[in-house]
Amino acid sequence: MASLDESGIKATPGLVCSVIWTLREEWRLAFLAFKWGDKWGCSGESTYELMIWVLGNHGKFNMAWCLIRDLYRSSMDTRRAMFIMIDRYAAAGDPCKSIQTFHTMGKFRMTPDEEAFSTLIKALCRYGNVEEAEEVMLVNKKLFPLDADGFNIILNGWCNVLVDVVEAKRVWREMSNYCIIPNATSYTHMISCFSKLGNLFDSLRLYDEMKKRGWDPGIEVYNSLVYVLARENCLNEAYNILKKMRKSGLQPNSATYNAIICPLCEAEKVEEARNILSTMKEENLSPTVETYHAFLHGVDFEGTLEILNHMKAAALGPIGDTFLFILSKFFKAEQPEHALKIWAEMKHFEVLPDSSHYIMLVEGLAKSGWLVKAREYYDEMRSCGILDEPKLKELLEEPKKHTGHMRQRGCPFGDTDCFLHENLLIAYLKLMLSKRDTGAILWMCRGELTLVNLWFGTRMTISSTDDVGRSSSTKSW
Repeated sequence: MASLDESGIKATPGLVCSVIWTLREEWRLAFLAFKWGDKWGCSGESTYELMIWVLGNHGKFNMAWCLIRDLYRSSMDTRRAMFIMIDRYAAAGDPCKSIQTFHTMGKFRMTPDEEAFSTLIKALCRYGNVEEAEEVMLVNKKLFPLDADGFNIILNGWCNVLVDVVEAKRVWREMSNYCIIPNATSYTHMISCFSKLGNLFDSLRLYDEMKKRGWDPGIEVYNSLVYVLARENCLNEAYNILKKMRKSGLQPNSATYNAIICPLCEAEKVEEARNILSTMKEENLSPTVETYHAFLHGVDFEGTLEILNHMKAAALGPIGDTFLFILSKFFKAEQPEHALKIWAEMKHFEVLPDSSHYIMLVEGLAKSGWLVKAREYYDEMRSCGILDEPKLKELLEEPKKHTGHMRQRGCPFGDTDCFLHENLLIAYLKLMLSKRDTGAILWMCRGELTLVNLWFGTRMTISSTDDVGRSSSTKSW
């Protein structure tokens, strides 16, 4: 702090906010910048709110609450700060704390009004806690009367966040039970849900019903329809929908063409997708990040790099989500070596890995049998100040529970829990030939291969393939 004071840099609210935002992935440094600004009287409500958001992102909720209390004691407005806490708790997967924060607003002399209630319901749904959001809405129906807007928030959660058509249909019936008439937004959510699941019949049925009831379909509805038509290989019909859009006074946008390109790329119809891209450019519509993401389907490592370079040239990233998609793709294809190469490319494209990237990388490497590398990146993740993830600890500490990958590659024990390290597989084969152990279980832990004979109660531990010829006796239990 003293070196900052001696640097001659003049603190301003704008500068402090800018520095905090730049350092948002490094909460300790961001907090240092906040304290420096606070020392020079440059910490207003917006600075506090940004710092609270950063702390919430990193799970430092106790520190965030301390800042809210400071805001309150300074007679500044804590309303937006409370909304941020509601959102960050929901994002952290703690809906109970979100709800508790809503009820805590009264302690800060704030009335939990319609806006606050809507913020709570939206935050819960946004991060997948739709069931909890629906329960909160129904429990508080006397204080906050049920209406179409509230149900539409719940519908959006089931239709577009979790894409659960069974629950969406149930909520649709609940609206009728409470004598609430679905509006244009309700139909838009339901059509979106059906289209995502490839249900062409119900998508078109609701589209017709919507028009009969006097609701004008918006561009989101048309985008859903062209998506499901393209997905179901009805490209000509998708073009007809585009014509209907124009007749209704709506112009197709980049999202409309992306809705056609995405299912074509997923079906590996790359040439047809490129034709749509050409049409899109002819209409002076620029490709978006989603356009490039669609073309990442079905390309190999070299093709992936080519698309990433195109994105950079177009000033459209790549972004963090781009690399999440690519890592997931290579791990699903059982190509962990390519996942590691892409990880190295993130620095070249100036993308800093966050917790979601580390979790995907470590989990993917562990499930692929690359435990040494998985532990290496897990340690790197922890050294960066990223919160521990229980499921990763379990994967790294108990590899024998995660054997699906090795079975696919020919584990001889079938359903027996075992973990075979490829570099020591030859040791196992030699042991089986030399000792004729037919009732044996083999596993590897911390670089050592252990063979246990179930019939004769013997065990043999090997650190490397060299130990096979060297060890001829077994140790009794």
